[in-house]
Parts: sequence; C-alpha cells; structure tokens
Amino acid sequence: MQLFKRVFDFYINSSIHVSLAVVALGRVTCLSLDINVNYELLAFLFFSTVTGYNFVKYAEIAGLHHRSLAKSLKSIQIFSIFCGLAMLIAAFRMPLEVWVACGILGLITLLYAVPFFLPSKVDQDRKGNLRSISGVKIYIIGFVWAGVTVILPVLENKLVPYWDVWIVCIQRFLFVIALMVPFEIRDMSYDLTSLRTLPQVVGIKKAKIIGMIWLFLFVILEFLKDELSTSLLITHFIVIAVVMVCITLSRKRTSLKSYFTSFWVEGIPLLWLGLALLFNYLLG
Repeated sequence: MQLFKRVFDFYINSSIHVSLAVVALGRVTCLSLDINVNYELLAFLFFSTVTGYNFVKYAEIAGLHHRSLAKSLKSIQIFSIFCGLAMLIAAFRMPLEVWVACGILGLITLLYAVPFFLPSKVDQDRKGNLRSISGVKIYIIGFVWAGVTVILPVLENKLVPYWDVWIVCIQRFLFVIALMVPFEIRDMSYDLTSLRTLPQVVGIKKAKIIGMIWLFLFVILEFLKDELSTSLLITHFIVIAVVMVCITLSRKRTSLKSYFTSFWVEGIPLLWLGLALLFNYLLG
C-alpha cells in the first residue's frame, strides 16, 4: 500500500497527471475541429508540459535547497530533465509555425515563473514575475492552455485559424479558468493576499457563481459554431455538468493529502476525451 501511495504521489507531483490532461485537450481539439491527429505533437505537448510545470513548481525550491533536495524531489528533477530532452527531440519534428507559437507561449511561462522585472509584492527589493501581478494568475494559465491545446494542433495541420477555431479557443480559455476555481478556493488560505485571487477578492460563494457563468458562456458559444456536432454537444453538456459539480463541492484545503483537485478535478480533461471518443464512435 505504501508503494502504491508513493507511486501515485509521484504521478501527481511530477506533473504526469496534468500533462496527460493537456494531451487530452489537444486530442479533443482534433475531434472538435475534425483535423488530423499528430501523435508526435501530442508527445511534444506531454513532455513540454511536464518540463514547464515542474520548472514553475520546483525551480525556486531547487535553487534554494539544491544540496539537500528530498529524495522525491530529486526523482522529479531527474524525470523532468529526461522529459526536457524528449521535448527537444520532438520539437525538431514540428513545423516553423509551431516553433513560433511555442516560443511566445514558452516566454509567457518563463515570465510567469522567473522574477525578471516586476517589483515583488512581498519584498520591494526583490523582483517579481507575472504570477505576482494581482488577479491575473488564472487568466495567464487559461491563455497558455488555450494556445497549447487549440492553436498548436491547428498550426501543426498548417491551417489558418478560422471562425470555429476561435470559438473553440475561447471555449477552452473559459473551460480552463472555470476549472481553476476549485484550485483557487483550495489554496485560498495559503495564497498571499497580494495575489488577489478570485475567491480572495469576491469570496468563495461569488467565485463559484462566476465559475458557473464562465461555463454557461462556454455552452452558449457552442451554438455559434458553423459546424455543430451532436456527439460533441452531448459530450460538452456532460463535461460542463461535471465541472459545475466540482465547483459546487470546492472548499478550502484542510489537508495537504487531499486529492480532490489535484487528481479528480485535474483529470476532467481525460474524462472529456473519453466521452468524446465514445460518443463520436456511437453517433459518428
């Protein structure tokens, strides 16, 4: 049992779970827009997400404690290095358009994690990063996820973004920021007040309502597409209902061992892909 728990914790903490979620959303985009699936791109999405997320989460910790890293953190560090190498190998097979988009999204990720030019809210003598700007955290994450999981598959297929692409991109942004609400509520007691996260600003109840409104807008946008798929419409209704339930059940973290957000909520994109494939098969 202890071995299973260690393996499971590594699966969560090393960002494998969230990386699979990103891959799932990339695959959902291919289904939504009826474009070819490039599994090399999906592999690139997986390895780049592992590398990027672990850099954001652990770079500062590793810098401060590089001589006394916990064994689990060292394992994550080694795993991330291998994923970074795999990401570079996969990147060489991507077209120029994907490289340019990745460069922009990668720069945003770098500025989100590394203090470069912004004054820190905690210490004016230190530099801050994009994450330190009050109230923008979930919107940056939503923008990057939408770019990675929608724009990259479109560019890889050498398509010029058209109406439905932009609709899907906006939907993805709304989906991600709504999915972030349970995380914002979970970390409410631990986030610095200077971050001014959504629940810190408006309270937990209103944050949940705002999350529901974002999901409602997602559904409205579905009917503005030029091509409407019955299988995807059913899938989206189910997924949105699940996210609404998760937002409703969200509460402030009472234990560091809780997996509600880190596993169940973060795994919703995997459910989305599974349902999309199932209904696409059943309804064609």
